[in-house]
Amino acid sequence: MNDETVQTWLVERSYGQSEDLVTLVYATRDGERHVKQQFSHRMLFDKEVTAGRDVPPDRLEAVADGDTRERYRQEAAQMAENHDPDEEV
Repeated sequence: MNDETVQTWLVERSYGQSEDLVTLVYATRDGERHVKQQFSHRMLFDKEVTAGRDVPPDRLEAVADGDTRERYRQEAAQMAENHDPDEEV
């Protein structure tokens, strides 16, 4: 992480109806902001999914729902405590 990025943690991995689409959600440690990334199942095989990602602040969106914010906060804290940011998960 540097001054131009924000540390985020993997908080959700979900599969689309066709199971060919995978959505990864990375959130800030406080659960307030997140970024979603979607990949085809095939693309994901070529991509390293890590516990953490450095994300430019302008790519982050606010988490509107309070329950989701709390869940993301808890998941991000657990991921940060148990994994290095560059560790594959």
